[in-house]
Amino acid sequence: MEQLGFEGMPRRLYPCTPTRLSAWLDCPRRYRMSYLDRPPPPKGPPWAHNSLGASIHNALAGWWRLPLAQRTVAAAGTLVDRGWIDEGFADETQSVRHRERAIAMVEGYVAGLDPADEPLGVERTVATRTDKIAVSGRIDRLDARPAETAGPTGTEVVVVDYKTGRHLLTADDARSSMALALYALAAGRALRRPTHRVELHHLPTGEVLAWSHTDESLARHLRRAEDIAAECAVADERMRDGLPADSYDEVFPPRPGPSCGWCDYRRHCPEGAASASPRRPWDGLSAD
Repeated sequence: MEQLGFEGMPRRLYPCTPTRLSAWLDCPRRYRMSYLDRPPPPKGPPWAHNSLGASIHNALAGWWRLPLAQRTVAAAGTLVDRGWIDEGFADETQSVRHRERAIAMVEGYVAGLDPADEPLGVERTVATRTDKIAVSGRIDRLDARPAETAGPTGTEVVVVDYKTGRHLLTADDARSSMALALYALAAGRALRRPTHRVELHHLPTGEVLAWSHTDESLARHLRRAEDIAAECAVADERMRDGLPADSYDEVFPPRPGPSCGWCDYRRHCPEGAASASPRRPWDGLSAD
């Protein structure tokens, strides 16, 4: 039975994550396959660089959960070794080589941390809502840092995101990240403390790329998220209403380009397959 509506009732909030919104921007067809098709099309093989990244993220989260006395550099390396995800690599030799590299990265990174400087949160899920969207996401780490401009508490809340990819980053990557801005907004509302600073910690180089937002710049990111979510909501509604398969591309058009070689759904997308050569599962790894 169709549910009756009432004139003037507010539109239902659109639930989303930054990853979902980014998927729509990157390629509406991939968005449909990822979030709306049931069952979803089979993906390609796992990516080795994702295995490396997940192994490092898990180890760093686990390190902070250890008792203080056990938070040593060696313990961080052991966590990588024990939790190593061996998927997507060309062979065992390559996997072992990159496991050793990951151990060295994590140990080098942890050596610069104060084990007693307890984070406000590790792998913490935060959420917030406006009158248009309900957005949520998981933050790698939330820190409380001394800051002269932080008011009576004397500290500021900092959103930390670990990066393990081979590409070099700049502060502009931190500034332009909609995900980091939304995390800062959600964390600030959850903790009831202004949160403006966001940081990308790039483990391969040891660099920290930081940006301090203003209330206005955070608001701009939020408005952008709401605009993207509005497009997603319309497309989702068309799909729920029984959009014929031969009309999918009218609502969810492909956006072929060089990145299609990395797409999990490349085999199901003729335009993507024609626009970029397929990448091997280990092509995203850094050179030795």
